[in-house]
Amino acid sequence: MEKTFGLIGGDRRQAELSHLLAADGNTVHTYGLNTWKPVGASGLEQAAGADVVILPLPLCRGDGVLNCEEGPVPTRSLFRRLRPAQRVLAGQVKPEQRQEAADYGLALEDYFLREELTVANAAATAEAAIQVAMERLDETLLGMECLVLGFGRIGKLLCHRLHGLGARVAAAARRPVDLAWIRAYGWQALETGKLDGKLSGFGAVFNTVPSPVLGRVLLEQLPAGCLCVDLASVQGIDLAAAESLGLPNVWARSLPGRLMPRTAAAVIRDAVYYILLEERGDPA
Repeated sequence: MEKTFGLIGGDRRQAELSHLLAADGNTVHTYGLNTWKPVGASGLEQAAGADVVILPLPLCRGDGVLNCEEGPVPTRSLFRRLRPAQRVLAGQVKPEQRQEAADYGLALEDYFLREELTVANAAATAEAAIQVAMERLDETLLGMECLVLGFGRIGKLLCHRLHGLGARVAAAARRPVDLAWIRAYGWQALETGKLDGKLSGFGAVFNTVPSPVLGRVLLEQLPAGCLCVDLASVQGIDLAAAESLGLPNVWARSLPGRLMPRTAAAVIRDAVYYILLEERGDPA
């Protein structure tokens, strides 16, 4: 499957992706990645003229602005340079950018919607979250009471990894089915909306929910020194309140791209190849 790929914007994942695609015999052009020494560094026009254009995860850094280190690149301006015949792929595409692309006849495909990618990304995030916690804790996770807020892909995998390290795991969820699975695994199940009075024993709290969960009132119930790690794209833990209360805290977003970019890039490469194979009608 030798094609010309254009990688525009992004972080170290995109730079690593350029090396992986080139190693497979593809021609690669990149723009906006010079900080990370990619393959095929060139101008925007050359990268935008490729058969397959791969845009970053997430697509945007701000409203209507591409996630790119090479100065502000409005997404509408970028889409204007592309052709309907090209395959244009991006991660975490917002409705506004999908409409912008459609205005120019582009079918913008979100590779982050693919289950094989989101599961692999969740596994990498869970592993990286433990790395972040270990770097900030002054004691082992063995025997520590740890709370995971949310029981989606990342929450499930994080619970498993914490349990494997000997932590005493509790997980908070809203849905009865999730609470049932938490109990079935032998962990403490807490209802997300009923955490009041149940937080006094935890040494670390990991949030995966992209909406407010732990505000000041609940944070005041955590013991001194409890580490608060927020993994969500939108803070679920009030980290400003945690800071004012003296609780160690970190907003650990986009961990795969920062801590394990080569693995994250390989996951994106595989998803892109699956998309292109499905387009041709080849068997998986």
